[in-house]
Amino acid sequence: MATYVPLPGSRRVPLLNSRPAGPVNLKETASLTIRVRSGGDMAALRKLVYEQAALPPEKRQYLTREDLAKQQGARPADLDLIEQVAQKHDLMVVYRSEAERSIVLKGQLGDLLDAFPADVQMFHHSSGTYRGRHGEIQIPQSLEGIVTGIFGYDTRPKHRAPHRRKLLAAAGPGGGNGVAATDFAKRYNFPTQFQGAKLDGTGQTIAIVELGGGFRTSDLKVFFQEIGVPLPSVTSVSVDRAGNAPTTADSADGEVMLDIEVAGAVAPKANFAVYFAPNNGDQGFIDAINAAVHDAQRKPSVISISWGGPEDTTDQQGVNNFHDIFTAAAAMGVTICVAAGDHGTADMDASSWDQKIHVDHPSVDDLVLSCGGTQVDAGGNDVVWNDGTPFDTSVPGGGGWAGGGGVSVMFPVPSYQANAKVPVSLDTGKPGRGVPDIAMSATNYFTRVDRSEGASGGTSAVAPLMSALVALLNQAIKKNVGFLNPLLYANVANGVTHDVTQGTNAITNTVKGYNAGPGWDACTGLGTPDGTAILNVMHGQSTSKTASKP
Repeated sequence: MATYVPLPGSRRVPLLNSRPAGPVNLKETASLTIRVRSGGDMAALRKLVYEQAALPPEKRQYLTREDLAKQQGARPADLDLIEQVAQKHDLMVVYRSEAERSIVLKGQLGDLLDAFPADVQMFHHSSGTYRGRHGEIQIPQSLEGIVTGIFGYDTRPKHRAPHRRKLLAAAGPGGGNGVAATDFAKRYNFPTQFQGAKLDGTGQTIAIVELGGGFRTSDLKVFFQEIGVPLPSVTSVSVDRAGNAPTTADSADGEVMLDIEVAGAVAPKANFAVYFAPNNGDQGFIDAINAAVHDAQRKPSVISISWGGPEDTTDQQGVNNFHDIFTAAAAMGVTICVAAGDHGTADMDASSWDQKIHVDHPSVDDLVLSCGGTQVDAGGNDVVWNDGTPFDTSVPGGGGWAGGGGVSVMFPVPSYQANAKVPVSLDTGKPGRGVPDIAMSATNYFTRVDRSEGASGGTSAVAPLMSALVALLNQAIKKNVGFLNPLLYANVANGVTHDVTQGTNAITNTVKGYNAGPGWDACTGLGTPDGTAILNVMHGQSTSKTASKP
């Protein structure tokens, strides 16, 4: 009889205020994504990533996807061992990738639980009914030290709902419908020309990660015609059998269209690859990001992620495995732009909030560029995005819209934030990684969704906008800018950002938060980026290469 041991970091509890909804259906068809150890030295790779990030982009030496797979990919023998376990338990291997260090097993839930025991039950929650688990996952002792993560038992969804006004039938940009993202690109001084060449994303691939929803090409054709920008090339990529599935304007389609329309307006000549995965907890999310990072055919140079959840609702095995994937991305020169959240330090909407302070994951990972939100005040200045309303479940959207930000309880202060005067966490009183890194307008973006038009926003708009800027920078210097955070923090004195000093991300009468002020803050980070100044620094036009105190 097989001996089982706990999978390190897999301890989990149901969402607060969950109610038992009965046992799971053991005959239900389900799948697990099992991640295994690297065949190389991930600690050494993370050290290399930071060493490379200290160099100007033109001097960095990135790994190719092929080289990374050889150096850090899974050992075939490790995956073979998992296949042997699958065979003993009547499970089918539906996906196997040495580069992604992943293998996906499918079968009846009861057989999966026999192979990898866990306390799995059904739960009711305000966010919906989900399959959740208590405690740790058990793995065969023969796999101890080999398996680093198992994902798929817990299906609590990730969240990201763009902040939309009521969509109108159709009226084009302007007025209450908002403005095209090109207006914000001008506001933040995105470069449009470099050394005589037009910067439009040519030669770049922007990946967009989506957990549900879809897009209609007919809508994209109308949208880009209305804003006077060429229609970009958009490809949908299926992950875990999910796909492009548009429905109605009030669905996740709003997120998908916002992402494509914002980034596409600014970098229309880039190729867009939209990776669709199921919104079934960490499994679909981690599989989609992994697929985009390691896509050796489309080779994205920047990835936009506008989904997430409170960092402390992701277990340690999840945090560790996401971090490994972001390490791989940085080693290959792929920039990851992630929305910081849309409900201040609650990081949950009114109906789901658990009365605690949270920071959004994966935005909080130190290897991603965390994108926060501002709004433009009556004087034309950027201030912290905050609609000033309290949480109220009786109003549409629940109120309490404000830029996410705060201090991590799981990630330490990274070296690039050593001089940023990041405050201690409002939750724990301890130091940690501060988010966001930068911020831009989170309001008033013109969108078209399922034949309806209107203004949308949220930090969900900032991540694709920043991704488009990265694509322009890559095109200009003819090399990926990669892990961008250290360069931004080191060049504040060279004008790469404009400080935002007014506002708060506290939700009125509901949730305490952080205030904006001189230097870095947990509302808007370093402030709004100046795209041309960043390009100038990268191209060596700035004389200062030393770290400056924000």
